[in-house]
Amino acid sequence: MVTGCGGFLGSEIVRQLLQRGDQVTGISRGEYPALVKLGMKHCRGDLTEADFVSRTLRDCDSVVHTAAVAGVWGPWQHFFSINKLATDHVLAACRSNQIPQCVFTSSPSVTFDGDHQRGVDETVPYASHWLCHYPHTKALAEQTVLEAHHPGTLATAALRPHLIWGEDDPHILPRMLDRARSGRLRIVGDGKNVVDTVHVVNAAAAHLDAIDALARTPEKAGGRAYFIAQDEPVNCWDWIREICELGKVPPPHKRISYAAAYRVGAVLEAGYRLTGRKNEPPMTRFVAAQLARDHYFSVESAKEKLGFRVRLSMDQGLERLGKAWKERG
Repeated sequence: MVTGCGGFLGSEIVRQLLQRGDQVTGISRGEYPALVKLGMKHCRGDLTEADFVSRTLRDCDSVVHTAAVAGVWGPWQHFFSINKLATDHVLAACRSNQIPQCVFTSSPSVTFDGDHQRGVDETVPYASHWLCHYPHTKALAEQTVLEAHHPGTLATAALRPHLIWGEDDPHILPRMLDRARSGRLRIVGDGKNVVDTVHVVNAAAAHLDAIDALARTPEKAGGRAYFIAQDEPVNCWDWIREICELGKVPPPHKRISYAAAYRVGAVLEAGYRLTGRKNEPPMTRFVAAQLARDHYFSVESAKEKLGFRVRLSMDQGLERLGKAWKERG
């Protein structure tokens, strides 16, 4: 069972599972006929409804829970209901249906409070304060998932893929190109910050690795969170420039200091809350910190305990991206 099966990551997980011969059922709110045509059984519904989740998970052997609300703006209840409450329902359904494995898609942002993160591993603590609701609610959900780990009944693990991208990315890359094209993308900070990313092929493969590891050695692989990345940290702005060149968009040249961007984000957040605006501010404190700070991670634990390996290198991923964009014109 793959929740969020129609998402960028969820759909790639479905394709990889089907490719290796697994029977896959996907849960989502929308319809995804292309995945059904490939062989996925589809259940449409709302994960915040406990009865629906329990019924739908009744006959599966493993759950990959990718469904989530991402983003840096919006009401607390919206993020909490999907990211935490739905996760509670998935775990309860796993227990009641005696499902032995559950892999949860978390985020490295659960450990990010605005400071540099340089080669950190999973011993790094959760953030001491939160810059937006997404990482906070994902951290609450992740902790619940890891606490649910009981080898012999339910084995759990949480994966933290960072900056997932690829040729069908509907989020990060299109938004980046749109901002660069309109001249609204600024280099935040000194332009020297180093970040991790992960191609969607590698992020999805890590979830299959985790399913297999939990089935094979739950006492070794379970009850843990794992950073997932390309294992090739890059200069953030050099990488963005390369993406812009592939997309035939002028890369950003204008700069703003981190302190100034952070202040602008704080003022905009306050103003948007005061006026009740629903749309996301053009800058927030979280975005400013993400664009200016180092954040790259050790994936040694995932290699050792899950058998994770990078299937597609950065160069191979960029080559695929450029070829796909060229074919689409």
